Amino acid sequence: MTIRRGLGWPAAVLAAAVAAGAAAGPARASGAAVDMTLVLALDTSASVDAEEYAQQRGGLAAAFRDREVADAIAAGPTKRIAVSVIEWAGASQQVQVVGWTLLEDAGSALALADRIDALERAIPTGATSIAGALSFGTALLRAAPFETGRRVIDLSGDGRNNQGRKVEEVRRIVVAQGVTINALAILNEHPTLNFYFEDHVIGGAGAFVEVADDYRAYVGAIRRKLIREIRSLTVSEGGPGASGPDRALPVPESRVRLAEVPPPAR
Repeated sequence: MTIRRGLGWPAAVLAAAVAAGAAAGPARASGAAVDMTLVLALDTSASVDAEEYAQQRGGLAAAFRDREVADAIAAGPTKRIAVSVIEWAGASQQVQVVGWTLLEDAGSALALADRIDALERAIPTGATSIAGALSFGTALLRAAPFETGRRVIDLSGDGRNNQGRKVEEVRRIVVAQGVTINALAILNEHPTLNFYFEDHVIGGAGAFVEVADDYRAYVGAIRRKLIREIRSLTVSEGGPGASGPDRALPVPESRVRLAEVPPPAR
């Protein structure tokens, strides 16, 4: 995908997205059409201990080994999606740990699972800036070397935004650029976190929240979430954040001022 500096995308965000992609590994089949580009955002804030991080990582890897996930990918119009994985914590703490990867068959999904299994934690601790994660994820989606009509951020977390920009403000801007924000609420510390995510985080076409009671339940929750996201290839309005005075609907790319998406705080 060509990055158009003339639209006003901040240089800092462009540099972060391009540098992150280079560090995390080259994307395959640049410019290929895919059914969806998907950023998977893993919570590595201070509330996530080593065992809980391992459960996130292992659960995500297991999901990509699941036959139903592979079947869902194969059922799409192009029969392929592109995936990137990030870790996030505070307002200036986001790392792309798996670069853009094309999934087009069971073999490529299994290879991605192996890469995820081999990850070492990149962010050991930090605050909880959901806003920063959404900004970083959006920059990566804009720089992704694939053509698609569907861009999704899949954010997992166990806490509320407590640093950086107001998450509702960032959500409005991200959704206005045609990005769907879905979330997986891990309820081990905040039993009503799913309602917070519904009201303040998710947005865009078909947005939804999946729930895991704790990190042990993450493996089943992320599998269900991926299958639902991959199968939702028909775009429809809906979900919290999709409408209302402060919840802008997606607009054509030509009308979007990319400079409005705030870069992660430095």
